Amino acid sequence: MSIIVGYVPTNVGEAAVTAAISEAKMRQEELLIVNSARAGSLVDKNTASAEDLERILGNASQAGVQAKILESSYRDDLAEEFLGLADQHNVSLIVIGLRQRSQVGKFIMGSHAQRILLQAQHPVLAVKPE
Repeated sequence: MSIIVGYVPTNVGEAAVTAAISEAKMRQEELLIVNSARAGSLVDKNTASAEDLERILGNASQAGVQAKILESSYRDDLAEEFLGLADQHNVSLIVIGLRQRSQVGKFIMGSHAQRILLQAQHPVLAVKPE
C-alpha cells in the first residue's frame, strides 16, 4: 500500500509533506506526492517547481522512504482529481494540509480540503502548519 499527499509550494504544503514522510516511514509504505495544475493554465502558483519536487524526494530518501511524484492536471474539480488518484492507487492514507479561512471564504470559494475530508473513501490525516 501507499500514502498519498497533496503538495503545493506553501507552508501548508510543506507541513503536509513533512507529516506524510513521517507516516510513510512509520508504516513502511511508499509515498505518492501529488502536484496538480489546472489544465490549460499557463501560470499556476500552486504548481511546484522541479527544484521543490527534487528537494521533497531528497527529504523522503533521507528518511528512508520510497517516494514518487504523481503529476496530474484537472479541469474543474481538484478534489475530485485528487480523490480519484487515491482510489486508483488504493492508498492506506491521504494526507492534506489545512489553512485557515473564514466561514464566508469557505462558502464563497468552497474548500478542497473540506470536500476531501467528507468524501474520501480512505482515512485522511489533515495537518496545519506551525
